Amino acid sequence: MASTAIPVTAPLAPMLGRRVAELPEGDWIYEPKWDGFRCLAFRSGAELDLRSRHDRPLARYFPELVAGLAALGSTDFVLDGEIVVPGATGLDFDALLARVHPAASRVERLSRETPARFVVFDAVALDGEDLRERPFSERRARLSALVGEGSATVAVTPATRDPAVAAEWLASSGSGIDGVMAKAADLRYRPGERAMLKVKPDRTADCVVAGFRPYVDRPLLSSLLLGLYDRAGELRHFGIVQSFTRKRRRELLEELAPLRVSLSGHPWEHGFLTGGGATGRLAGAAGRWTPSEMALDWVPLAPERVCEVAYDQLDHWRLRHPARFRRWRPDRLASSCTLDQLAPAASGEAAALPLR
Repeated sequence: MASTAIPVTAPLAPMLGRRVAELPEGDWIYEPKWDGFRCLAFRSGAELDLRSRHDRPLARYFPELVAGLAALGSTDFVLDGEIVVPGATGLDFDALLARVHPAASRVERLSRETPARFVVFDAVALDGEDLRERPFSERRARLSALVGEGSATVAVTPATRDPAVAAEWLASSGSGIDGVMAKAADLRYRPGERAMLKVKPDRTADCVVAGFRPYVDRPLLSSLLLGLYDRAGELRHFGIVQSFTRKRRRELLEELAPLRVSLSGHPWEHGFLTGGGATGRLAGAAGRWTPSEMALDWVPLAPERVCEVAYDQLDHWRLRHPARFRRWRPDRLASSCTLDQLAPAASGEAAALPLR
């Protein structure tokens, strides 16, 4: 932002979190970790700018947030928060992705059909004062005074000092909450540093390995294609595992060779993820595939082997990002690998979000 009226200007690297598996105890302030787009809001007089974590402009995609922030009782601030889109069963990340569209007419329509909300959790600067060296407890109080009870478009994130409440938020992961952030009460704002704690215990699932993708240019396995059975008995493409050493990729080609089968008669004979999503292709699911769209770029396997994987985020019943391979499960039958083992929110049973 060109204006020098505010003491902190873009570009600004937001403060980050270091992942831990358990809630810390002591003088901590806990907040839900929201499943959306990280965003810094800069206001200087009539100018209002929204920037992503990597300093990409966002204001044009979310005019309702610009209006909501402009209505706050200050014309001089830098706020840190998360852009989310509330849905029928929690937060709708697919709908959020769809909001980033080049056509102004579509941006305007979606701002009415799937309005976003800016959930604010820190005040970096306010009313001409750089707050980065102030303790978090003070920044939080200043933020609450600015936003008040909030509105349909701007709200202060809930916070607690009670580990039991934070544990309830952790249990709600999957419905729009992506873990819990723990911040020391005296924490200063440290741009770009992993100065907070991000509590995200691993979730695991036992999956059917129904195929794999090889590298195009070398005889190595690229990724395993994972499946889970729905209640109708259909094997759904759940996502992929792709983090293996070069040595392990070579070994897996040999290990899985006896399971290779023809496409005819395979559960994915007529394609997988054919319904697509808001963006058509999802990274964790490795994209959709139908026989009529492209050449077979994966190797079908008899859906017999089961592996345990760890994962972070779900988009409904699909992995948003590749899972992490844990171990083979020779003790599990493939037929027992069902969607029912996922978090309740993955099947549409969202927990109540702690937002007013």
